[in-house]
Amino acid sequence: MRLYTFWRSSAAYRVRIALNLKGLGYSSISKALGKGAHLAADYTVVNPQGLIPALEDDGHVIAQSLAIMEYLDETHPLPPFLPADPLGRATVRSIAQAIACDIHPLNNLRVLNYLRGSLAADDATVTGWYRHWIGVGFAGLEELARRHSRSRRFFYGEAPTLADICLVPQVYNARRFECDLAPYPTLVALSNALEAIPEFAAARPEAQPDAS
Repeated sequence: MRLYTFWRSSAAYRVRIALNLKGLGYSSISKALGKGAHLAADYTVVNPQGLIPALEDDGHVIAQSLAIMEYLDETHPLPPFLPADPLGRATVRSIAQAIACDIHPLNNLRVLNYLRGSLAADDATVTGWYRHWIGVGFAGLEELARRHSRSRRFFYGEAPTLADICLVPQVYNARRFECDLAPYPTLVALSNALEAIPEFAAARPEAQPDAS
């Protein structure tokens, strides 16, 4: 397997966690987002969306982190990323999508760059944008975590799921932008516990070969 990645991409961070949890070896191909490497012709041939990450497996390329993680779960079923029952699977998917589809897209690099460039927003405005949408998204996630996390070690159930894999990179980003996380003690407790798991720790941005 080959993973097209970038050390600080939270979507790539998710996939690195997933690959580690499945115990799958892979080679990393870094595409520096800040330098526009993901938009170069050699990469858009691989992934026409020009987004990170993409996973190449047996000559086939899969884009979008959620799709990649479900592909890994279907092709390598153990350990599972989804509960056994339909309600549990739907619940975990809804949490993962709340992060990957509602929170993250509003705060990813191309959106922030558009705010800075085309809309001429200053750094304070961009940071305010980021913190606002983290607050909106985390408020709902905090309540969901209180309802579903019994042990405060995993978001749902007694083992890592897609919900946990999506949560940790988003909390990492929130800390990087110095968001106030005091209103979300359950999310913070969950992320702290998950980050201590070796497979999560090995996927941290700073642990990647292209970290700078």
